[in-house]
Amino acid sequence: MAFDPAYRTIFPRTAEVRGGRLRLGGCDAQDLVREFGSPLYVFDETELRETCRAYVRAFTSRYADTEVTYASKAYLSRWMATVAREEGIGLDVVSGGELAVALSAGFPAARVHFHGNNKGEGELREALDAGVGRIIVDNFHELELVDAIARARGTRQLIVLRLAPGVDAHTHAKTTTGTLDNKFGLPVATGAAEQAVVDALRLPNVDLVGLHCHLGSPLFDTAPYIEANAVMLEFAARLRARHGFEMREYSPGGGFAAQYVRERPAPDVEVYAEAVVSSFLRECERHGLPPPHLFVEPGRSLIARAGVALYTVGARKEVEGLRTWVSVDGGMADNIRPAIYDAKYEAVVANRADEEPSETVTIAGKYCESGDLLVKDARLPRTEPGDVIALPASGAYNLAMASNYNMALKPAVVVVRDGAARLIRRRETYADLLATDVFGE
Repeated sequence: MAFDPAYRTIFPRTAEVRGGRLRLGGCDAQDLVREFGSPLYVFDETELRETCRAYVRAFTSRYADTEVTYASKAYLSRWMATVAREEGIGLDVVSGGELAVALSAGFPAARVHFHGNNKGEGELREALDAGVGRIIVDNFHELELVDAIARARGTRQLIVLRLAPGVDAHTHAKTTTGTLDNKFGLPVATGAAEQAVVDALRLPNVDLVGLHCHLGSPLFDTAPYIEANAVMLEFAARLRARHGFEMREYSPGGGFAAQYVRERPAPDVEVYAEAVVSSFLRECERHGLPPPHLFVEPGRSLIARAGVALYTVGARKEVEGLRTWVSVDGGMADNIRPAIYDAKYEAVVANRADEEPSETVTIAGKYCESGDLLVKDARLPRTEPGDVIALPASGAYNLAMASNYNMALKPAVVVVRDGAARLIRRRETYADLLATDVFGE
C-alpha cells in the first residue's frame, strides 16, 4: 500500500492497493463506481462486524452484565439493523422513523431503547404498541405522557431517566450534551433530576429501572466518563437513601470517538471500556450500591470506519498563488459535516493510490454554497476528470444527515465482503423527488 500507513486505522481493515487501485472488501473501488454510479457509499461488512465484536468483548470481559446498544442515529438501514441483531447488539432510536426501520428488519423491539428530548405522542404510542424495551425519558412532560399512554393500555412501561450531570466533555459546542445549559436531560444540580425520580416512583404505569446520561460526541478523552460516573452514582446512592430508589440499570451513554485524520487517532475500545467499567464499579463499591445492568451506546465509533465515500472528479480551478480547487460530484448534500462541524477528512485517489502526492488542493462539492467543501488542503497526485476520490471514515452521520439540497439525488449504498458487492440502497431518481409532491393532483 503506497499511501500513508496511518490510513490503515482510518480505512476499513480489508482496504488494500493492488496495481495502484484501492480495493475495499476485495472489490476495486473504481469498478464499484462504474457499476453502481457516483457518488457511492461503500460499507465494509467485515469491518463492521469485527468492531461490534470488539465492543462486546471489551465491555463484557470487564463486567459481564453489560449490553452494547448501537446509537442508530449515526446510520441506520435494514442491513445495519440486521447486522446489529446478528452480533447481539441492541439499538437506540430517536424517532418513530428509526423505530419503523428497525422493526421492518425484524429487530426485536424488546432490545430497542427509545431516546429523544421531544418524542411525539404518536411516536410514543407506536413505541409502546411495538413493545420497546425501554423509553429513555427526557423530561417531566414526557414522564406524564408515557404514564398516561401506558395506563390507557393497561400496561406498565419500563423507563430510564436521562439526566444532565453537569459534566463538560470539551467537544464541539454543537455536539456536547451533558452540561447544565443543554436541551437534553433533567439537571442534577437544580434538583429537577431528583424530583423526576420522585414523580416516576409514584406514577402507577411506569417502572423506573435506571438512570442515563450522555456527555456528547466525539470524546477523545476518557476523563469525562469517570467524572460523570462519580456524579451519577453518588446521585443514585443519595436517591436510594432518601426515597428508596433501587437502580437496576445504568448508562453513561456513548460518544466514543472515531479516527478521521492521521494526526488524531482515537483511543482503542479497550481504553474506553477500562475507564468506563472500572470507574463504574469503583463508584458502586464506594457508595454501597449493588452494580446494576450497564449499557453503553457507541454510534460513530461503531460505524464510521466501515464506510467509505467515493466521488468522481470533474472541474478543476487554479487560482495562482492561492488555491487549486478540485470539484467532485457530491458534497454537502451527502456529507454536511464539514460545513456545520468543520469536520476533517483524509482523501485518496482510488484509481491512482500508489502515486505520490504532487500538489495541495481543496476538494469542493457541486452544490451552490461557498461552504460546500469536503477536504481543505488535501495532498494528492494531480487529478484528472474521471478520477475517483475516496474519503474514509464516512460511515457515521454522512448518510443519516443527507438531504435533497439543490434537488440532489441521494447516493446509492453498497455493502462489500469477500470480493462481492451488494446494493442495499438504490440511488434516488427524479421520480422519488416528485413522489410526495401532490401539486396538480
